[in-house]
Amino acid sequence: MIDGKPLMRSMMGARIWRLMSSDPDEFKREAREYFARGYPGWTVVKVKYPIVFLRDDRGRQN
Repeated sequence: MIDGKPLMRSMMGARIWRLMSSDPDEFKREAREYFARGYPGWTVVKVKYPIVFLRDDRGRQN
């Protein structure tokens, strides 16, 4: 939970996971882009193979 809200758990393909050890910066970029396309308004907050934890930022005010 973040700020009292549960996180959504999701997964992604092996191609992106392979980048985690070979190119960590590219892995982060690819993971963010992957979820930005599939889950607009959600933010990647943690990754722990094979799960990606996402926070719902839709309608969130800063």
